[in-house]
Amino acid sequence: MRIAVDAMGGDHAPSEIVKGALQAALEMPEVTIILVGDTEQIKTHLGANVPSNVEIVHADDVIGPDDEPVKAVRRKKGSSMVMAGQMVRDGQAEAMMSAGNTGALMTTALLVVGRLEGIERPALGTMLPTMDDAGVLALDLGANMDAKPEHLLQYAIMGSIYRARMNGLDKPRVGLLNVGTEAMKGNELTKAAFDLLEAAPIHFIGNVEARDVLVRNCDVLICDGFAGNIMLKAMEGTAGTLFKTLRDIFSNSLITKLAASVLMPKLRVLRKKMDYNEHGGAPLLGINGLVFKCHGSSDVKAVRNTVRQAKLAIQSNLVSSIAAEISRK
Repeated sequence: MRIAVDAMGGDHAPSEIVKGALQAALEMPEVTIILVGDTEQIKTHLGANVPSNVEIVHADDVIGPDDEPVKAVRRKKGSSMVMAGQMVRDGQAEAMMSAGNTGALMTTALLVVGRLEGIERPALGTMLPTMDDAGVLALDLGANMDAKPEHLLQYAIMGSIYRARMNGLDKPRVGLLNVGTEAMKGNELTKAAFDLLEAAPIHFIGNVEARDVLVRNCDVLICDGFAGNIMLKAMEGTAGTLFKTLRDIFSNSLITKLAASVLMPKLRVLRKKMDYNEHGGAPLLGINGLVFKCHGSSDVKAVRNTVRQAKLAIQSNLVSSIAAEISRK
């Protein structure tokens, strides 16, 4: 299997991206990693002993974080991100991943790779950490700021297939993000979506409040991209503030420093649960190919875990499974 990696996208590119891809190649010799980007820069971080399952495809251009997505994709056809998308479209790679400009990656997925037939709006899914380590797949978390009830229905179907194929869940529980658990709570979007989800061939458990997500009262959480992205950023900010506060408290005096030394193993476990790098990238579901969005600040671990995620998605025939289910609707 072949996975194209945008080596030039992300806050720590190409260093962390290349090193993470190299680790993945060493751990998964059955996967061929195609690093797309500036050849000289990539070679600098690869080192002398390059595994036989690592290839380099040169790209002259890069889409930057401040580039306007649609213009950048159309004008920078020689960029590392667009070229990776072209490889998926042309069958030269079975998946692609990038930590670069999110809007540009969404545009690349739509304009270059293309949507699955029957999908109106692809959705960006992210595994949110939970206390039992199983995680919750939340979608959409930012690919589309506005959504219709029919879009949320498609998100639910795709999310159910993802959890079944990728995580082996027999009947993934699907919840709808809302301001209350009662059936008639919410705005016009969630009220209309509730009825569609109830009639869908999924295990719909009803409305879910954001405060309950981390205890995993559902396996798939459905929302529009606007509400979902706000929830995600609130969780990231809360986790960051919590660990900063704990660090300040434990460095306050000799007694608190001693207490910290005792609690540190447990705190590391908690921090690992909340670390997005542990979960890898976010799949863009509804695309006619596998596209993964890595966090902009992804490090070596995040890149390696995203490659592992992409490998499992390829083995699970994720795209063809979604296409088959959507075609029945």
